[in-house]
Amino acid sequence: MTEAKVYTQAEVHQIYASYMNTDHVAKVDQAFEYANNLHQEQRRRSGEPYIIHPIQVAGILADLHMDPDTVIAGYLHDVVEDTPAELDDILTRFGADVAAIVDGVSKISKIEYKSDSERLAENHRKLLLAMSHDIRVIFVKLADRLHNIRTLDALNAAKQKRIAGETLEIYAPLADRLGIMTIKWELEDTSLRYLDYEAYHAIAKAMQLRRNERLEIVATAVDEIKVTIENLKLANVAVYGRPKHIYSIYRKMQKKQKAFDEIYDLLAIRVIVDSIGDCYAVLGAIHSHWTPMPGRFKDYIALPKANGYQSLHTSVIGPEGRPLEIQIRTHEMHEVAEFGVAAHWAYKEGKFDGADVQNSDQQQLNMIQSILELQTESKDSGDFMETVKSDLFTDRVYAFTPLGDVVELTQGAGPLDMAYSIHTKVGNSTTGAKVNGKIVPLDYEIKTGDIVEIITSTTAKPNRDWLKLVKTRRARNKIRQYFRKQNHSENAVAGKQELMNYLISQGYNLDELMTNQNTEQVMERLHYQSIDDMYAAIGYGDQSVQGVTNKLTEDLRNRMEEQRLSDEEALVFEQHATVEKDDDEHKGRHHRGDDPIVIQGIDSMLVRLGRCCTPVPGDDVVGYITKGRGVSVHRVGCPNLANEVELSQRLVDVTWDSDLEHSKREYVTDLVVTGESRARLLNDIIRMIGNHARTLNSINGRVDSNNQAVISMTVEVHDLVQLERVMDAIKNVKDVSSVKRAFK
Repeated sequence: MTEAKVYTQAEVHQIYASYMNTDHVAKVDQAFEYANNLHQEQRRRSGEPYIIHPIQVAGILADLHMDPDTVIAGYLHDVVEDTPAELDDILTRFGADVAAIVDGVSKISKIEYKSDSERLAENHRKLLLAMSHDIRVIFVKLADRLHNIRTLDALNAAKQKRIAGETLEIYAPLADRLGIMTIKWELEDTSLRYLDYEAYHAIAKAMQLRRNERLEIVATAVDEIKVTIENLKLANVAVYGRPKHIYSIYRKMQKKQKAFDEIYDLLAIRVIVDSIGDCYAVLGAIHSHWTPMPGRFKDYIALPKANGYQSLHTSVIGPEGRPLEIQIRTHEMHEVAEFGVAAHWAYKEGKFDGADVQNSDQQQLNMIQSILELQTESKDSGDFMETVKSDLFTDRVYAFTPLGDVVELTQGAGPLDMAYSIHTKVGNSTTGAKVNGKIVPLDYEIKTGDIVEIITSTTAKPNRDWLKLVKTRRARNKIRQYFRKQNHSENAVAGKQELMNYLISQGYNLDELMTNQNTEQVMERLHYQSIDDMYAAIGYGDQSVQGVTNKLTEDLRNRMEEQRLSDEEALVFEQHATVEKDDDEHKGRHHRGDDPIVIQGIDSMLVRLGRCCTPVPGDDVVGYITKGRGVSVHRVGCPNLANEVELSQRLVDVTWDSDLEHSKREYVTDLVVTGESRARLLNDIIRMIGNHARTLNSINGRVDSNNQAVISMTVEVHDLVQLERVMDAIKNVKDVSSVKRAFK
């Protein structure tokens, strides 16, 4: 990956001054001075002046030739959150558009949530909804994330992985959906560097070793293409090679289970011409010169991608018999391919009218409207984000109607999804489907190029089971709307019965839970006008029965949990008992037979993790060859290992298996917590552990003569990063003085 560009303020000024008029340049300069004064005393985690971050964000936006208000928002995006400035100040100084963009980008206010995943989903929900009101918020937010991920080295490993994972899950797909490839590629490559350091550098090193070989092949291919298309007499033609990005190679290696040496299409040739006719002429000339590879031709000009990307893709048997990918597009298509929707919103010719651009490129911005529509479907943040990721950020497929019309669908969509995408009436009256002339079931997964005929009947009507078959938000909404319009009282009766059946199946007492007071409280919390409305929503599928059950039983479950924790605390401190957590769900989770350790120079030997020091992946470890029991692996510094120094010839070098990073295995480790004894100390510690680790195996404790509680516990974690997160969380519990790993 090429090194990320670092801008000085003078360079950023020079970039936007090169395409803006004098008045706009002065306004952007004023924004920099304003931000510089506000951030003057602030520093980033790395120790550098904080203003460097807004300068980099503005520089990224200026390189995209964004309009003045967007570049100004790049300078100001943190001032409301991190300085005394208020949004009204922004409004007065720089206008309503800048204030709206800054407001959309400002960091989400901290709210207390039940779990990290819920907080993250809620933040993403607010982020996407804020961006949906003005697409320029997306550009600033992506530029902000791009610079933040460029500077992750200043954070600890746990935060690096969390931010990198979030970037791959939300921001890179968002950039892809908007077609801003220049940002998408860097987000992906940089995230991979933190999520799988070894794989990233292995690919980067392998690419560098074969660089000269690739350059020679590219040079030969470029020369041959230039000669091949010379007779077409085309003007303004560019032919050049580009290397594949590290993350795309990584994904291909993972998906196809191939080694780097088995990946041949590590580069592509681009041919950029003036017109669509020239594109197809170049394609014909190339296919006459080199043999095209079957099934590798894609016409994204006739069938553009959802983000507006257009190009011809073909793979041929190139020089020296090597596969070669060639992309052919016009100069205008290339601008869209690099900058996506941003290319349509760029400042041009000294003027910018966002409303006109938005109207003229509405098809490009359908995703924004889709986000707004999603808000009406679910009030739950987790459901909202799952729908966003599955419906907006997935690959697309393109099917044909029998009349030849193209229908764009989410990957995995079936005939019902296509029926509802055509018209609600078509969906509601569907009885079956034909694909390529053959009858298929309604759970058939449509593929690009399929000709799909929807079979309908005037007497047909939707089935509740269809909700389990459809993949798209639109189809799911339309089916729910149909049942919502059915008899309200029938839906209410059906929904109440469904709720009662579920409660009984879970072992709850209906008389205890379904009191008027309890159901009314749940109704209000879920924002229904009446209890019957809540039951009816369950009946027509708009409200999950599990969601209502969780609210109905919340107080009961909390009381039961409080009682359980109080009983455990009494056992630990009053009776000095060890509380074992041995329910079936957690049995057999240690995976001792999975060989988590690699022994240098030895292919196969029994490996045991030392019970005396309970090492976990990430610990510095050493192996000790025992008599008849294989290799015992200990943490460096384990006292029991120190007792065997006279047998140092039995020590062997061991490392953790690199595949463990993506594993779901868990490893037991022992902790000792000390603190001032008080009521509910143990309860608070257990709750804190529950926020960061799935399994707490056992607890025992005592209170010494100085009123100090000493608590020993065994937890299960994936690796050292998670363990350190657990230990840091326990340290934050009131009256806890120390948390240490135990040696037995």
